[in-house]
Amino acid sequence: KERKTKGFPSSEGLHQPFQILLRVERSWTSGFEAEEGTWGLSGSLLSLSDPRSPQDLCRELHAKVEVVDEERYDIEAKCLHNTREIKDLKLKVLDLRGKFKRPPLRRVRVSADAMLRALLGSKHKVSMDLRANLKSVKKEDTEKERPVEVGDWRKNVEAMSGMEGRKKMFDAAKSPTSQ
Repeated sequence: KERKTKGFPSSEGLHQPFQILLRVERSWTSGFEAEEGTWGLSGSLLSLSDPRSPQDLCRELHAKVEVVDEERYDIEAKCLHNTREIKDLKLKVLDLRGKFKRPPLRRVRVSADAMLRALLGSKHKVSMDLRANLKSVKKEDTEKERPVEVGDWRKNVEAMSGMEGRKKMFDAAKSPTSQ
């Protein structure tokens, strides 16, 4: 009777790939150890018995370094030339900006009819009264509604002090709006 578990595999299944990797590593290292005994260091290094081969190698390397240095110098010269040209062009642009300075724009009042004539030409006769659509607002005379009372300020202060004065102020505030 085997139990089938849903979800995670058992811990044995998780260790299996690790065991396989260990075996491969052991076989690999044992193979290198066996080869080192036969091959040794003599095969990995250049034979130093012939003095011309390292010299030839150095000459080849120096020739390649010279070619790379020449290319680098050429690229650097091109880059310097381009930066000088960019600076010159920037100066020319600044000079041109100074010569052709635009005047500040002014506000001009143009009627709607004049704008339509300018856009559509003089052949089309279109008139629009844009002001007719505006709502009119009447000014209310606030000064005429309330007459200004001029009197003795001391009587006013004495009359308004205390709870009775506050009641009078409350009633006075209510009465003009209710009329």
